Amino acid sequence: MVRKVVIMGAAGRDFHNFNVFFRDNPDYQVIAFTAAQLPGIAGRTYPPELAGPRYPNGIPIIPEEELPKLIEEKGVDLVVFSYSDISFNYIMERASIAQSSGADFMLLGPKSTMLKSEKPVIAVTAARTGSGKSQTSRKVARILKGKGLKVVVIRHPMPYGDLRKQEVQRFETLEDLDRHECTIEEREDYEPHLRMGNVVYAGVDYEKILRRAEKEADIILWDGGNNDFPFYKPDLMITVVDPLRAGHELTYWPGSVNVRMADVIVINKVDSASRDQIEEVRQNVVSVNKKAIIVEAASPLIVDRPDLIRDRKVVVLEDGPTITHGEMPTGVGYIAARKFGASEIIDPRPWLKGSLKEAYENYRHIGPVLAAVGYGKSQMKELEDVLNSIPADSVILGTPTDLSRYLNLNKPVVHVRYELQEIGSPNLDEIISDFLSRRG
Repeated sequence: MVRKVVIMGAAGRDFHNFNVFFRDNPDYQVIAFTAAQLPGIAGRTYPPELAGPRYPNGIPIIPEEELPKLIEEKGVDLVVFSYSDISFNYIMERASIAQSSGADFMLLGPKSTMLKSEKPVIAVTAARTGSGKSQTSRKVARILKGKGLKVVVIRHPMPYGDLRKQEVQRFETLEDLDRHECTIEEREDYEPHLRMGNVVYAGVDYEKILRRAEKEADIILWDGGNNDFPFYKPDLMITVVDPLRAGHELTYWPGSVNVRMADVIVINKVDSASRDQIEEVRQNVVSVNKKAIIVEAASPLIVDRPDLIRDRKVVVLEDGPTITHGEMPTGVGYIAARKFGASEIIDPRPWLKGSLKEAYENYRHIGPVLAAVGYGKSQMKELEDVLNSIPADSVILGTPTDLSRYLNLNKPVVHVRYELQEIGSPNLDEIISDFLSRRG
């Protein structure tokens, strides 16, 4: 008998799992996707143009809270968990909800979901969101380009708009971000690569994306978001771990999968973590993966206008995913405010409204900073209004993208970013040179 399936997701891994495992599989019928983590993705439909001939009406995307009711009313046989950056306790609670409602519970792994590329693939992943994967990806791209190779970056999906238009997206210029109506989260991850001259692909159908990218690449760089494991089978896999959240590398899914699969482990933030935290992470990594090469790295701050921080009242705008489901109370912007002597860091809570206020009610760990949550035009307008309402002298921007290009702000902006700086040897240049040599 055909098994009825619900895929639990957050507009990323869920669509990929459907495309590569369920779409053409006659043994399963996907009844619905559920949506979590991000606002505005429930209530849509995975369109029939992408779902294929077995789904002429597409597939509805409903709030995760409706899962028990859906299982009972539709006679669902199987629930497939398909989003990431999740604690073991959280995921097993969802398994308990599914099973107590009468359905089996499944996690699809790399073997069932990784596609094979005709070109070499280097994958950069992480144990948690906010570990430093983005600056590691940029460092790898610089190394490869310095060796004369054409690098094409394929980014983990963030399709929050019209899915039909987002099946395959190619970005080469900053104007492409506007043309594709990218959200703040997308701009944060694509823009730094574009400024380096890298072509970036993203979207929904990662088989089609891969085949397009292979036509113009010497080597594929998988830039994996939300600490997910790669959609493509890597020839070299690099996983970044965060000693400021020591222990999470063994207790979060699928970050723990990435740690165990890695060829290279980058222990980042050694300039801000304690030696005890660093050693705890190192011992945890070695306990589950003895083959990986371990690289220690710092993430020094780069601040363009420190004069706009010293002795001033500031509001800090941090990377959204890191501060929300990444569970970090603050980020790089807050560190810069403290380091460069702000007279006051204004807590934004009194000025929050709409979906921003709701986000802070859901993520109560957030410190005195503003999370750059902007998954659509209305949220971006809310963010703009909140920033303009706060009586600060300047905005410290701790996100990788220049949000002052998209938000009309009434106060000056300080840009803060990280770059990866390896400590000692082995370093990524040596490791990648050896990899390329072995690949001929």
